[in-house]
Amino acid sequence: MTTYYNEHSKVFVSVDCIIFGFEDKKLKLLLGKRHMDPGRGEWSLYGGFVEEDESLDDAANRVLYELTGLRGLYMKQVGAFGAIDRDPGERVVSIAYCALINVRDYDQKLLNEHQVEWVNLENLPELYSDHNDMVTKAITLLRRRISSEPLSFNLLPSLFTLTQLQNVYEAILGENIDKRNFRKRTKTIDYIEKTDKIDKITSKRGAALYRFNKQAYIDDPIFKL
Repeated sequence: MTTYYNEHSKVFVSVDCIIFGFEDKKLKLLLGKRHMDPGRGEWSLYGGFVEEDESLDDAANRVLYELTGLRGLYMKQVGAFGAIDRDPGERVVSIAYCALINVRDYDQKLLNEHQVEWVNLENLPELYSDHNDMVTKAITLLRRRISSEPLSFNLLPSLFTLTQLQNVYEAILGENIDKRNFRKRTKTIDYIEKTDKIDKITSKRGAALYRFNKQAYIDDPIFKL
């Protein structure tokens, strides 16, 4: 460390991770109760302070891995939150990140270890500090990007039905989508690839299973849903 900027006050920098999952046609958020002061016992997002040798993205990836045990997750910066009184303990500026995971990829043991749980977004409780604002901005970001980026596939298993895909879109957008139009548009998109496998678990009739072809999206990302 140098002796530069000694005339200026110092602030803490943290990252908060808004982790979305999808299950039973519902968009869910991974939340826990704070185990520290201030705000002990309040519902909260999961986060941590940025270390001296970390970039913001590195810190967010570390926090995500500590909580989920997963790497390579979809992650986007939502924004910076720096109201003077946002943290009653110290002057803390937080950078919020949004992440998407498949709920079934998350180990139940980690839920118990970190004492977190999946909460339906529509039943979101009052969260610590400005965390509700972070969630609201994250949802706005997802709604803006869902038609231009393949976000939904991060919330689904590798093989999915078109009904499951539509359910994800409806959960994120918060509105119903016409089934016929959705399927018509979906079938024109090269990176949504039909397989020869049939879903015999969630579909009584045995619906066709699809997969996201990432290479096709990279090669020709023109057609958007």
